[in-house]
Amino acid sequence: MDQTLQVRQAAADLVAAFASNDTARYFACFSEDASFLFHTLPQPLLSRRAYEQLWAQWQADGFAVLACESANAQVSLQGDVAIFMHDVATHIRIAGEQQQLRERETIVFRRHGERWLACHEHLSVLSPA
Repeated sequence: MDQTLQVRQAAADLVAAFASNDTARYFACFSEDASFLFHTLPQPLLSRRAYEQLWAQWQADGFAVLACESANAQVSLQGDVAIFMHDVATHIRIAGEQQQLRERETIVFRRHGERWLACHEHLSVLSPA
């Protein structure tokens, strides 16, 4: 399979796991040393474990992903690294209240053997056109 298609499939798997609120499958899409930069947090998360701990706290407070759709995907291959950029529309529930989010995301994937794992995720607000 073409490497660009492999990265697109890895990203689709990550989004599908997130959209279905499948915690184990979602975090399996990331390398252990992955970092995360979210506009909703005051500081970056510097490991998958740090994000998993925060995710567990969110879920304990009633957080759930209800849906997530990806659009306008672009892939840039850089050897064993790939940059995936897309717009995401996410429907979440926080403490009983539902919210619709429109964001732009960059996910950096790194090849691990035959598999592409996300090693960095940057999420920002999608400004209206």
